[in-house]
Amino acid sequence: MEKVKIEKIDRKTAERNRRIQMKSLAFKLTSLIPPHHFKPSKDLLSQTDQLDQSAVYIKQLRQRIEELKREKAHKAAGTGASNNTIEDSETINGSTIPPVLELREMGSSLQLVLISGMKKKKLMLLHQVINILEEEGAEVVRASFSVVGHKVFHIIHAKVRVCRIGVANSSVCQRIEELINS
Repeated sequence: MEKVKIEKIDRKTAERNRRIQMKSLAFKLTSLIPPHHFKPSKDLLSQTDQLDQSAVYIKQLRQRIEELKREKAHKAAGTGASNNTIEDSETINGSTIPPVLELREMGSSLQLVLISGMKKKKLMLLHQVINILEEEGAEVVRASFSVVGHKVFHIIHAKVRVCRIGVANSSVCQRIEELINS
């Protein structure tokens, strides 16, 4: 008899502790949601309604995050930090993905970033761009590429072979633009 009583008390205590913990967690969750999101006031809503409103708010945040990610990817694909930026459009799955060329001169070294689509003619760009740089008087120190989604990111670091002659950025940009547009 005594054992059954202890078991019931233990179950009651465990259930009471569980309810207290759930109430605490629900309060913590609703305290993280901005007060202007609750309609009517948070004080007038039941705990269930507060949790429902919190779930709606979290879903809205997730949608906003996805929108911002798409916008960021779109802007990253369409902008360059330099005056020497070349863009032309390529369509994949109905969306436009422009190739982007950015050429930065840093003293006697160059950094070239080329973002292109996955079409077969665009995949051969790395080798051809390296040839253009070498023909224009630059020595390629490091070249790499990575594929992210439907885009190929080419990054080339080069240094000028003869410092007094240098490399004509405008000539390099013009030749690579012709390569991209061909």
